[in-house]
Amino acid sequence: MPIYDATHADLPAILAIYNEAVEATTAIWNETQVDLANRQAWLAERTAAGFPVLVSRSDAGEVLGYASYGTWRAIEGFRHTVEHSVYVRSDQRGQGLGPQLMHALIERAKQAGLHVMVAAIESGNSASIRLHQRAGFVTTGQMPQVGRKFGRWLDLTFMQLMLEQ
Repeated sequence: MPIYDATHADLPAILAIYNEAVEATTAIWNETQVDLANRQAWLAERTAAGFPVLVSRSDAGEVLGYASYGTWRAIEGFRHTVEHSVYVRSDQRGQGLGPQLMHALIERAKQAGLHVMVAAIESGNSASIRLHQRAGFVTTGQMPQVGRKFGRWLDLTFMQLMLEQ
């Protein structure tokens, strides 16, 4: 399925995917849903920084998933490292969209001359960890009980991909 650069017209669907992840998963550790203005500001910030926001669309033009990367840490020494996110609409998971979005995002990062892509994954999210392993990411750290959502402590797994070989 083709991958496209997101447009403002994609934001309502991106918002719905994001908020579904907030409401129902530990993929996002926020507990409060966001509004369209939040996603508009997010897209504007990513675009201004030169970071991609990619979408996968159905033949009918529906956004099925999105991916992006941004600043990992806001200190100059980390400017060659980015942290990324990949989200697929709940009714489209397991269809191969995650790997497609991930591959396109990795290619964009390589084209941008970046050095490392970082993933911060809730340790119980085995599907995301497998996705990252298949894409060549390696586990570089684990931090127990650093977050809380749904009334329980969450562990964080860090994975990274060296973009320059």
